[in-house]
Amino acid sequence: MSTPRISVVIPTYKEVENIPLISAEIDANLSGEEYEIIFVDDNSQDGSEAAVAQLADSIPARIIVRTEDRGLSTAVIRGIEEARGDYVVVMDCDLSHPASAIAPMISKLQSGENDFVVGSRYIKGGSFDDDWGFFRLLNSKIATWLALPLCHIKDPMSGFFAFQRSKFESCAHLAPTGYKIGLEIMVKGEFNKPGEHPIHFKDREHGESKLSLKEQLLYLRHLRRLYRFKYPLISEFFQFGFVGGTGFVIDTLIYFALQAFFGMGHNLARAISFWPAATWNWIWNRTITFTDREKSRHLTQWLSFLGTSLIGFAMNYGTYAVLTANVPFFETYKFLALVIGVLVGMGFNFMVARIFVFRPLEEEILEEEKELHH
Repeated sequence: MSTPRISVVIPTYKEVENIPLISAEIDANLSGEEYEIIFVDDNSQDGSEAAVAQLADSIPARIIVRTEDRGLSTAVIRGIEEARGDYVVVMDCDLSHPASAIAPMISKLQSGENDFVVGSRYIKGGSFDDDWGFFRLLNSKIATWLALPLCHIKDPMSGFFAFQRSKFESCAHLAPTGYKIGLEIMVKGEFNKPGEHPIHFKDREHGESKLSLKEQLLYLRHLRRLYRFKYPLISEFFQFGFVGGTGFVIDTLIYFALQAFFGMGHNLARAISFWPAATWNWIWNRTITFTDREKSRHLTQWLSFLGTSLIGFAMNYGTYAVLTANVPFFETYKFLALVIGVLVGMGFNFMVARIFVFRPLEEEILEEEKELHH
């Protein structure tokens, strides 16, 4: 058996009608090339194995059937691991990705113009079927915009991509979640020159779309992980800020409630409202912002968080008290003084929290956890 130059990896689930069609399209467009098609099937039990076996006499195709650890992203990874070619192409089985784009995508890799190429709908020459409705297009655009800071291409959501097989080893600790494994490989691998090739994205003709609300929620979770990987400090800061924003709502409600229902003065209300808000922030920072940090005992960490927050609170409350006591504008608009106090204390609280409260795991423990997830 000769060694192929190109390995085409196609994840499948109940795509028996499309298997012979996509295979014929690939064969027609890679005429004269040494290639292989690897179908990775999640135990469809719809005749997919027989369909590939029937093709194998004339087309270099094989199928891997998985009964465990199923899912689109893990299927793609399994196919890449099994690939024997110098170049790997990943595409869908539903005929939405044109096989005619494979050769020019490989040419860009071979020439060194790019080291990762995606089939793109959103560059000049790219397109999609006219019957896309407004909400489907909006959904695609929003998902794309959310991913743009992670890479420098216009269609990071594309499931049609190619790269040199040897570079797969550079992908650090893949933790696929959802269906956009191409984005994860591009972000976590050592790819310095990603590029795009225009394609026409065609709607499927047979079978049903696997994209569901669950997959879209998994995509958001996936994005969060990738942002944490690529921009760890900035990602933590924005998550800390988001949690702080919700805590600010709690703080504000209690601040006004204590004055309205209990007749407290604004200074005492300001002093009391901080503490339940700080507890709220500790709970959600432990759950969301610093999930990969050392898991201290709840009581110990809570007391530590409240204790270290005292300095931030002093800055927060001190700013509020000084402004409302000495600046006529803030004597009238006390709520704005409260906002400024919160902002002054937040940056300090963030640095103290990430260094002393939610301490980083020891390096060897972190590596073990990453290997476990991988």
